[in-house]
Amino acid sequence: MGKVIGYIAAAILIFFGVLFVWGAFSESGSTGWIIVGVIGIASGLGLIWLVGRKEKSDSTELIQKIELSGDINLETLSCQSCGGALSPDNIKMVAGAPVVTCYYCNSTYQLSEEPKW
Repeated sequence: MGKVIGYIAAAILIFFGVLFVWGAFSESGSTGWIIVGVIGIASGLGLIWLVGRKEKSDSTELIQKIELSGDINLETLSCQSCGGALSPDNIKMVAGAPVVTCYYCNSTYQLSEEPKW
């Protein structure tokens, strides 16, 4: 919303700046109007530059790699509620824990690793 207001204000400054420069060359114009017009145009262009700048992004992409101990056999992951087949796209990390949302029954639960012994 702030950018829109900035662009509108810049357009108004440039518009009136051009009118002052144009009016300075009329019969009743004054040479002082040229200075006011140039200042208005420069202010409008400066405001466009200021509003149009890209801000530095503070967002950081976090990639989490999980290393599992021991030998791992690839098994088919199925929903605990309906038994539907799940894919890696159904698993999301929420607060540091893997959470599964079933595509078929929309049930959501946290994955837990059971010991093999």
